[in-house]
Amino acid sequence: MADLMDLARAAAEKAYAPYSGFRVGCALETAAGGRFTGVNVENASYGLTLCAERSAVCQAVSAEGPGLRIARVAVICLGHEFPPCGACRQMLAEFALTGGATEVTFLKDGRLVMRTLAELLPEAFQLA
Repeated sequence: MADLMDLARAAAEKAYAPYSGFRVGCALETAAGGRFTGVNVENASYGLTLCAERSAVCQAVSAEGPGLRIARVAVICLGHEFPPCGACRQMLAEFALTGGATEVTFLKDGRLVMRTLAELLPEAFQLA
């Protein structure tokens, strides 16, 4: 997973975060083997801000189409440590492997932590 963390860190360097200073990068790998990155892009109207995870998912859908499945995700915020926010967890759940088996890696106390999406978002919202 260190390879995806390296991609996420490189992406975070490009984040646009003039208001919060939280520069977040995400790298994901699809079940088909595609790799995509995303960064957070803030906006003066805070509600229009786009998180890095959702940015990466949009890149992946644009490339692979609506049937994609996300196998692994790595998230990093330069100078801070936290997992994806609730909105991003739900967005990832939309394209997760069956049963929420998608692996999500982030930093906590300076160490890599891996959880499945099902562990991070039990009982994810579903219409079907």
